[in-house]
Amino acid sequence: MASFTAGPSSRAAEPSRSTETVGDRMGQWLRRLESPMASYYGLVIITVALVTIGLVMVLSASAIISYKKTESPYTIFLRQAQFAAVGSIALIVASRLPLAFWKRTAPLVMLAAIAFQAAVFTPLGLEDKGNRNWLAFGPITMQPSELSKIGLAVFGAVILGRKYRLLHRFGHVLVPYLVPVAALSIGLVLYGNDLGTVLVLMGIVGGVLFAAGVDWRYFALALVGGGGLAGLMVAISPNRLDRFAVWLGRDTDIHGMARQPTYGRYALADGGWWGVGLGQSREKWQYLAEPHNDFIFAIIGEELGLPGTLVILALFAALALVCYRIVRRADDLFVRLATAGVMAWIITQAVINIGAVIGLLPVIGVPLPLVSAGGSSLVTTMGALGMLMSFARQEPGCAEAFAARPPFHRRALAAIRPARRHT
Repeated sequence: MASFTAGPSSRAAEPSRSTETVGDRMGQWLRRLESPMASYYGLVIITVALVTIGLVMVLSASAIISYKKTESPYTIFLRQAQFAAVGSIALIVASRLPLAFWKRTAPLVMLAAIAFQAAVFTPLGLEDKGNRNWLAFGPITMQPSELSKIGLAVFGAVILGRKYRLLHRFGHVLVPYLVPVAALSIGLVLYGNDLGTVLVLMGIVGGVLFAAGVDWRYFALALVGGGGLAGLMVAISPNRLDRFAVWLGRDTDIHGMARQPTYGRYALADGGWWGVGLGQSREKWQYLAEPHNDFIFAIIGEELGLPGTLVILALFAALALVCYRIVRRADDLFVRLATAGVMAWIITQAVINIGAVIGLLPVIGVPLPLVSAGGSSLVTTMGALGMLMSFARQEPGCAEAFAARPPFHRRALAAIRPARRHT
């Protein structure tokens, strides 16, 4: 009788222990999200995921164009992999730099960005598709407006941080950040006809000002002024007028301006729910002119289907949440403002790119951050995320938590050492 009762009771106890184990594990994961190191590791994971997806998709999307130009399907991918390696070095170095370094060098970064942007109007400058926004140093080309993005974020954080208690006065909002610096930097890019980058730069300025607590009425004025300026730039450019005609459905000629957005939507439609398979895109066979650049999101949707596009959206949403967490937890005003600027930069650019691919916005011509092919964008964005990682290491309790960890070689040995069985 004793043995009869003992068996069921012991078996009945097993589900409860299993339930407790699952609950304990969920509790551990939730506690990890509250860890002071969560922001740092969140940035690392999201950055690695987006760059890895970008490299895989650049290889897939560029193979046909690369083979046509160089007789090798790997040329564009290998160049992008080199930029990713350089970006990784920039990220690691930036993540180890102290906060004081960013505050001291912010004016120099902004000055260098303006100087390089002005240099595009010298013989060093290059023009492509009506935009003069590149510099050529022999075989090396760079887009100086990418440096302007990080410059506006860190310089704005320094200036507005110093004037924080005076920002209720309109004059202190305008000078010396908005009018002499931001207006000059944005004006130079606008003079080069790169409207897409101008919108991203305006988003950065808006993000820094919003985080600084500037009165909403100033944003209303900026919105009216910025909207009027954008409208003027569209009105005086036949190319932009044609793009708006395509966006409004007035031009559907797939052999003209409507080609890129039309085949981009074809790619998304062909992908359907589950995609046609990695490497199996049909639109990259010379239908989409830039499948590895501005329209790489369409190739992701075609080959990886709805899950692939949702993963990209989820990663950018997670990045925004991690940045918001840094802003909320940081003690230093400079950290909060600079983080808000970088967050506005990456999210605004992603929204413009994805919106153009799915037809919600006209095609403006900005890459998808960390995913599209392009060296200047990738290296600068990874460097900016490295800066945010250095900020995350300054969160309350984070430095202490890192210092309390055992050395890396001990953690590696502990991970591979087989667990001892308890008798």
